[in-house]
Amino acid sequence: MGKISSLINSALWDVDLSTLPRWRAWLLHSLRIAHNVVGDLADGQLTLRAMSLVYTTLLSLVPLLALSFSVLKGFGVHNQIEPILLNMVAPLGEKGGEIIKQIIGFVDNTKAGVLGTLGLAFLVYTAVSLVQKIEQAFNHIWRVRRHRPLSERFSDYLSVIMVGPILIVSAIGLTASVQSHTLVESLSSIEPIGSIFTVIGRLLPYILIMIAFTFIYIFVPNTKVKFRSALIGGIVTAILWVTIGWGFANFIAGSEKYTAIYSTFATLILFMFWLYIAWLILLIGSSIVFYHQHPEALTRDSVPTRLSNRHREQLGLAVMQLVAERFYNNQPPLGERGLIDQLSIPSYNLERVTDSLVAAGLLVLSEDEKYLPAKPFDTTPLVEVLHAIRENCNHVPAMTNNTQFSTSAKLSEHIESHLDQALAGKMIKNLID
Repeated sequence: MGKISSLINSALWDVDLSTLPRWRAWLLHSLRIAHNVVGDLADGQLTLRAMSLVYTTLLSLVPLLALSFSVLKGFGVHNQIEPILLNMVAPLGEKGGEIIKQIIGFVDNTKAGVLGTLGLAFLVYTAVSLVQKIEQAFNHIWRVRRHRPLSERFSDYLSVIMVGPILIVSAIGLTASVQSHTLVESLSSIEPIGSIFTVIGRLLPYILIMIAFTFIYIFVPNTKVKFRSALIGGIVTAILWVTIGWGFANFIAGSEKYTAIYSTFATLILFMFWLYIAWLILLIGSSIVFYHQHPEALTRDSVPTRLSNRHREQLGLAVMQLVAERFYNNQPPLGERGLIDQLSIPSYNLERVTDSLVAAGLLVLSEDEKYLPAKPFDTTPLVEVLHAIRENCNHVPAMTNNTQFSTSAKLSEHIESHLDQALAGKMIKNLID
């Protein structure tokens, strides 16, 4: 087994994609993405976050639907929310219909006037917390440590909660209107146009699912996601959703064993199980989008590479060199994506270094998120870059008060003094001289 595993790894990773035909390079790249996605699943974080989202969904589902229901009621289309929910739990069969009826009953009984100000605020917070939990899960997959500011969270999340249902209902209504239009009906009687319309009509629900997933993958992570990567993730996720949903409906929800074991709790257990699978599918799709957009993060051992202190210092100097070159040669500044392309470094490693340089006042982010010098590089000592990386990358409390560290602290200060002497008189601009 060890030899087989070694051969597979060698065939998968020891090949330069640029030397292969386009279709073979695409296939091998897809297999590498699948390898790392499986590695993420084996690591346990995706499954753990999917279970966390199940718990949050159970708490937030009624408040979330109550807010969406109130918005749709203002447009007179609130009755269309039940078919959408039934479609989402279709793999549960008849049991899904029972659950949705109970949920809709809870939503109908939710009255803002009875709740009061505090109750209404708690209702909004509970609904928003679900979207926040989803963002945290996506940010973990994307190795993003920065979260949206509090003000942006509420504005963005409430926009999704309020506007999202309107867009979904509008899309469904528009589709139904087009299908019932007299011109479409007359064209449907002509072959082969009628057969084409029939195929499109059958594919339309899956296309809408794909569009919904693509939108989620673009909007939710607190980073810029390329449309092409999000679209590929949306297509793969839609296929997984339909395929696994079919399997769940035929082999799990249709089984009598769960009713025999869990009795009256069988419906709830199956609902929670389907929620878990649904969230796991969504997170797997996000992982696919991440690796497609960041091929530099693909690794043989499926574990995110972490830089040593020396490599962080080297990366910090390389970043400062690139920024200085662009600045003094009057070239357009680079953002995070540009630095990643130049340095071939995963975003999560680059972000830790650039955050340290910005925090130390050596770099500044422009309004269009490009890195610029925060102070003159021709008068700023080069040693400040190394100090910034060492002091800001790891926020560890000082240990010099402990007598056990007194000797090592003196040695560390001695090393720092020699570093200052070695780089005395050298400025950041000397990196490009």
